[in-house]
Amino acid sequence: MTAQHTRRTVLTTGAAAAGVAVGTVALAACGGGDESNTGNGQPTSGGNTESAPAGERLVALDEVPVGGATAVTTPDGQDAVVSRKAENDVACYSAICTHQGCKVNPEGAELVCPCHGSVFDAFTGQVKNGPATEPLPAFKVAVEQGEVVTA
Repeated sequence: MTAQHTRRTVLTTGAAAAGVAVGTVALAACGGGDESNTGNGQPTSGGNTESAPAGERLVALDEVPVGGATAVTTPDGQDAVVSRKAENDVACYSAICTHQGCKVNPEGAELVCPCHGSVFDAFTGQVKNGPATEPLPAFKVAVEQGEVVTA
């Protein structure tokens, strides 16, 4: 017996299948987990703030502007941001947004997520504007001989 397909059943079935496909792609693009987005759609690793061995160089102190922040990569390949509130007052946070895992960008005293608009304080890692609700995880750092290093 051959099933009769009406125009309505073909369109309904096709629309449902397309909706599932689009939903799957959208979830994959915004998902967190072990991979995240750089803000331009490229996956990146990061967000794990396990301590690297102490004394590993992150960036020269003079490469981080006073009152601002600089994007860095930790010795183990994680995306991070080093901020400098005052001459020798530095901090380091994961560059992976706690909302959906995109990579934040330093913009003066703020870290801005290009994917959904979350804004973090570059000196505390705290959320200034959502949708993120959790602060950025911190890395321990110190200043040694003009270098920002893991602590």
